[in-house]
Amino acid sequence: MKPKTLAYLCLAGICLIWGTTFLVMRVGVMQFPPFLFAAIRQVTAGAIMCVFFIGIKREKIPTPKELGIQAFRGFLMITCGNGFVSWAEVTVPSGLAAIICSTMPVLVILINIGINRHEFPNLQIVLGSLVGLGGIVLVFSEYLTDFANPRYSMGIALIFIATLTWAIGSLLTQRTIQNSNPFFNTGLQMLFGGIFCLPFSLAFDNLQTITFSQEVIFALGYLIVVGSIGAFSMYAYTLSQLPLTIASLYSYVNPLVAVVLGWLVLAEKLNTQIGIAFLITVAGIYLVNHGYAIQRRKMSKQVSAEL
Repeated sequence: MKPKTLAYLCLAGICLIWGTTFLVMRVGVMQFPPFLFAAIRQVTAGAIMCVFFIGIKREKIPTPKELGIQAFRGFLMITCGNGFVSWAEVTVPSGLAAIICSTMPVLVILINIGINRHEFPNLQIVLGSLVGLGGIVLVFSEYLTDFANPRYSMGIALIFIATLTWAIGSLLTQRTIQNSNPFFNTGLQMLFGGIFCLPFSLAFDNLQTITFSQEVIFALGYLIVVGSIGAFSMYAYTLSQLPLTIASLYSYVNPLVAVVLGWLVLAEKLNTQIGIAFLITVAGIYLVNHGYAIQRRKMSKQVSAEL
């Protein structure tokens, strides 16, 4: 199978799997300290992958500098990107968390434009950003009364921070991933990111609420095997083969899966307004991606003409 074909299959798998993980994660953290839950999940998954690649595949042990790079990316994508969302989902519905996280491609493009200061966003990118923001605001209008709860408000803020750090981590990962094993790197990032969740657990978790119920064990097992080892590996491979603007398209599907599952399993709110808000948000993300693709094509033609 061609690498590009496999990458698109991985992308399709991510679309479905990460849509389910928002629900499963909420099931777990509603009964278990959230940062500790994220730590157990990621340390276990990361350790399994590292042992496999070092012990069986005889992967070369990275240098201290390389380990530091993977640790930093793990902090951005796992500790912040996953740990913060885990903490937030104690009070924030899984569907709403997924919709907020769906803005990640917009952040990736805006960060890219910020790095390349000679690239000015075209009208479609600006319009798409405003449309996507309008969709998020419309979603929030259904949850206005919940903002009276300080933990809920903090959870919303942390999800936005998590989405930003995930975008930054994805950009950093793609810039150097071609020169190393993306799957082994994923294991290292999960291991370090999970370890970095432990100080947050000591600071913010109520460790007296630890209970390994059947739901918690199932949630941990599913997230370790499917959500972390499976989906994160797929994402790493996708990043190594496809442009980030394409690799991030999973965010179109994830929120839909999460919203519907949250409604079916946990009786989370789902009405016409939320449905319309979701479509508006996705439309905004599409406009931004399409506008960026047009902009990149124009720049490529200009470079070719100059040469």
